Amino acid sequence: MKRTQLLSVFAAAAVLVATAAGGVLSGGLGGAAAAATNGTLAATAGCGKAPTLTSGTRTISSGGQNRSYILRIPDGYDRNRQYRLVFGFHWLNGSANNVASAGYYGLLPLSNNSTIFVAPQGIDNGWANTNGRDLTLFDDISRQVENDLCVDTTQRFALGWSYGGAMSYAVACARPTVIRAVTVISGANLSGCNGGTQPVAYFGIHGIYDSVLNISMGRSLRDTFVRNNGCTAQSPREPSRGSLTHITTAYTGCRAGYPVQWAAFDGDHTPSPVDGSSSPNDSRTWTSGEIWRFFSQFESTTPPTTTPPTSTPTATPTTTPTATPTVTPTTPPPPTGGCAATYSTVNTWPGGFQGEVTVTNRSTAAINGWTVRLTLASGQAISSLWNGVNTGTTGTVSVQNAPYNGALGANASTTFGFTATGNGATAPGNLTCTSS
Repeated sequence: MKRTQLLSVFAAAAVLVATAAGGVLSGGLGGAAAAATNGTLAATAGCGKAPTLTSGTRTISSGGQNRSYILRIPDGYDRNRQYRLVFGFHWLNGSANNVASAGYYGLLPLSNNSTIFVAPQGIDNGWANTNGRDLTLFDDISRQVENDLCVDTTQRFALGWSYGGAMSYAVACARPTVIRAVTVISGANLSGCNGGTQPVAYFGIHGIYDSVLNISMGRSLRDTFVRNNGCTAQSPREPSRGSLTHITTAYTGCRAGYPVQWAAFDGDHTPSPVDGSSSPNDSRTWTSGEIWRFFSQFESTTPPTTTPPTSTPTATPTTTPTATPTVTPTTPPPPTGGCAATYSTVNTWPGGFQGEVTVTNRSTAAINGWTVRLTLASGQAISSLWNGVNTGTTGTVSVQNAPYNGALGANASTTFGFTATGNGATAPGNLTCTSS
């Protein structure tokens, strides 16, 4: 079914919206979600390997069910090159094949063989995400692809229209340290938002008279990341009815590296509006070009040389500081039990900061776990933490390794990061590390 022939599913989608407040949205991943969102930047296990995956429809066991997705590997694939990874989620009553045949929302022809594309298939052609099953599918596909192909872990993206936009929003909420940016076209909170408190670069697109998912629903999703990303709240200009135009607004004041963009268009529920026309058209729409520019603005970073985790590879989004970062190394004490910890301030903004701690095994033998203790300055409080499990948020805080980054070989290192409220000019003190 062509995307431009989907008016027939509007009524079904409207019923979906009316019933979405039930159990579909209340299901969560609990501790599993927290673990899955943690990770360190690393080259994926597939880098340097001769691939076994090929383009086409793939099957995968996920959550005890047989699921499927369509994979598109770039022409001339180079196993030593790290590629972007883009997930394209289909709409209600659409399919993975619809997304793939439409060039992954028009991004495939713009990618110039720089990107690996994935189109997952939803159960019952939707993304109810019951008990987190579709987030689990996202994790499982990511693991399968990245264990076989070379992916840049700082360049993972997701997008979708309608129900597919809802699923992209769910990924942004629940996997903020995995996904670099998302685009939500005509979306609403239909697939849940487990977490939804950490920053992710966000681009929302919505029609001003959407008859299926009212534009107010899209604004609500957008505003989640306006808050998370520290952007200045505003009411972006939107086109008038009958203008047949669109207006794209880039929010100001956002934390460096976490932009929010909003595009409102004079149109109904469609993924492919065309300026100057009331007829959607996949080949003439402006959306694919703007989405590709939004995604491609993010520069790759050189990952550290630590061994990639054996669990689902995940990544913390690259942050470009708004000013020269304050890097305050804390002189580690003599290694206790084989490990040492150093701290640096990655970024600061009014009322908060982001910190990172590097844990290094200084001994000649492997360690199987580590615990870091640090003392936050008065007025500082941890608001979120990844790649570790913290006890306490103020004063003296203890951080234990996550399940996948406790084992470190001789001279190997890993990191955990956190955001905190308060003045970041004073680095945490009394930094110690013990290992087991």
